[in-house]
Order: sequence, then C-alpha cells, then structure tokens
Amino acid sequence: MQQALLNRQGQLAERIREEIIEAVDLTRDLSVVEIRSHIRERLLEEGHEYRLTLQDRLVMEERIFNSLRKLDILEELLADDEVTEIMVNGPDNIFIEKAGRLIKSDLKFSSAEKLSDVIQQIAAERNKIVNESSPIVDTRLSDGSRINIILPPISLNQGILTIRRFPKEKITMKRLMELGSISPEIVEFLRLLVISGYNCFVSGGTGSGKTTFLNALTEFIPSDERVITIEDSAELQVIGIDNLVRLEARDKNLEGNLEVTIRDLVKASLRMRPDRIIVGECSGAEALEVLQAFNTGHDGSLSTGHANSAKDMLSRLETMVLMGMDLPVSAIRAQIASGVDILIHLGRLSDRSRKLLEISEVTGIENGEVAISTIYKYSEDGNKKWERTGKLINSRKLSMAGLLNEGRKFCS
Repeated sequence: MQQALLNRQGQLAERIREEIIEAVDLTRDLSVVEIRSHIRERLLEEGHEYRLTLQDRLVMEERIFNSLRKLDILEELLADDEVTEIMVNGPDNIFIEKAGRLIKSDLKFSSAEKLSDVIQQIAAERNKIVNESSPIVDTRLSDGSRINIILPPISLNQGILTIRRFPKEKITMKRLMELGSISPEIVEFLRLLVISGYNCFVSGGTGSGKTTFLNALTEFIPSDERVITIEDSAELQVIGIDNLVRLEARDKNLEGNLEVTIRDLVKASLRMRPDRIIVGECSGAEALEVLQAFNTGHDGSLSTGHANSAKDMLSRLETMVLMGMDLPVSAIRAQIASGVDILIHLGRLSDRSRKLLEISEVTGIENGEVAISTIYKYSEDGNKKWERTGKLINSRKLSMAGLLNEGRKFCS
C-alpha cells in the first residue's frame, strides 16, 4: 500500500514537471521564486487527492525544481555534505558513498534522456565534448568535484557518471591527525622534508586520499616561493602562496584541435621560473617531463600516482616514461633515483578508514634497480600504529635548509 502511494506521488511529480515545461517559457531567465511558485500551486491543487503531507510537498517541490533548472536529482545528493561519491550506473541505478560505505540511493532519473541531458549540461559547463565519437570525458563541477563520464557504446549501462566530491574547506594536516590518518611525529617529519625541498611522490589506490593528502602537504611550502600547479581537472587548494600559477589541461575541440596535455603544461612550466612544480596526478607519458623537472633544480616538487605500494610506484613510473619515449630502462631508473627523494604511500583499511601506510626514501641504484629504504610503516595487525623502521639517509637538503639540528632525530 505504502509503495503504491509512493509510486503515485512519483508519477504526480513527473506530470507536474511536464505541465510546467509546457506552460512556462523556461528559456527566459525566470527567477527561483517564479518557478517555485508554479510548483507550489500545482502541488496544493493535487495535494488532497494524493494525500500529501507538508513534508511530502516540500520534498516534491525540491525535486521538481531541481529537475527543471539544475542537475535534476543530483542536486539533492550534492547538497548533502556527507556524500563523498556519487555513482550513476544508468538512469535508475545510483549509489552513493557516505562515511566510507556504499549505499544504494532510492533516487532515479525520470528517463535515460534526462540523464543524457544532465551529462551534456555538465560537460558543456567546462567546454567539454562528450558523444559517441568521444565517449569518455573527465571534468569537474564549479565546486571542484571531480567527474568522469562514459557514454555508449563504451558503456553498456547507458550513461555512466561518477562524481568524486571534495570537502568545501581544505583538509589540513591537523585535521588528518584528528581523523587518525597520520601521527604527529610523521607530520613533523614531512614538514621538515617539504620545507627543505625533498621531491615527494604520493601513491595509493583509487579513493585512498592522494589529492587530499597532496593538498595538506602544500601547507608546508614557504610562502615566498613561486609555485606552479598542473592538473587535468583543477582540484588542488594551495593556500598562503601569493606567487601561485594554476594550469589546467584542455581536451580536443570538435575538430580534434587545440588539445593541451599535462605533458605540454609541464614543458611550459619549466620556462616559467618555478621554485616548485606540483603535478596533481602523473598517469601517462608526462612522467618523463615530471622526472626532468624533479632533476633540474625544482627541489620540493610534488606529484601523485596510482600504485599498490611505494615499490610499485617505481615500476609504474618506469612504465609511464616508456609510454612517451623509448629509453633504456637503466636510464629511466637513473632519472627516478636522482629525481625522486621520498615515496609516500596511502591506502584504505578494512574498516574503510584512510591511512598513511608507508614512507620510504629513494636511496639510489643497487644491482641495476632503484633502491628504497622504508622509514615509517603502518601496522594494521596487532597494535595498529605507525612504526619507525629506518631513518633518513640523505640529509643534505635538511642541512642546506638549516634544519639539520631540528631534523637530526629523523636522520641516520
């Protein structure tokens, strides 16, 4: 009985939406008050027959309004600050992530066409093209939320939309400590490394918090330096740096021209006299340029990459360099060993919490391979805490920054 009533109310909402579209010229710039007034009038007229309570009318008004002027049902999910991820697997199969757990939403698009309209609206907002010829697009919302779109024929579920949301306020190292993602001792160690200009690479799997952690690391960058950020979709929130340049890659236009890649931007940034270069994510052939930046006097540069461990990140870097240029593996490993100082690996535990799992130092080449020395490691078994398993071997940058005495306890 209750389900039948809910179905009737859903049909009413869709009918009111269609009636308003026919009766009102939505192409002109109607105010929010005007649109809501039309919706309220129709809900009051139909309310008794459909046994609508005041709360029912308020909920239906919001949903009809969103479907007319905004991102339809996505607006309701985007308004919930507890929702960290939205996964649309077609018009009637939507999941959300809350507190690290996946939940199936009871919200549905009215049709596949409506979902397609919303997808095109999102893409157009950032001058992106998404169609059968170019069915995969990465973009973002105005609030910085990261979006991935996949259309048929690549997708067999009609339109696929994945939205990764970020906190409205930057998450600081202090907040990460409060969440138990990192210890105060490790924060002090990382502060000294960043100030001293150690090149750091943050690795982890999907959803491990790489961008959030990279954001937090930037709070240790001295305020008088010139910093250039390079991203596929702008997500970084670097605060406190006046001499900051933000660059964002651009996809091809309809004619297949005007593309600007991460690789192009890294090359351009080297001519802009940066003190540090921050590449939001290294995922392809741009790895060679990133390593060159690390090796040409831009100490303290930062980047992230997908990997299952700190050691695995080294293999991934080799593979990515080979995607752009056919170089001897020995030459690539020499570039990695001389350019990357510190590997920071993040992950999600079985309880869905995010933790810093490992910090390792790149110590050079041994037996033809890049050697690393683990300094901190998180133990998920037993004590569930961070253990110091080694010490920083190369303290030259600490010494040059005048921080050797302060950091001596971390050094061998």
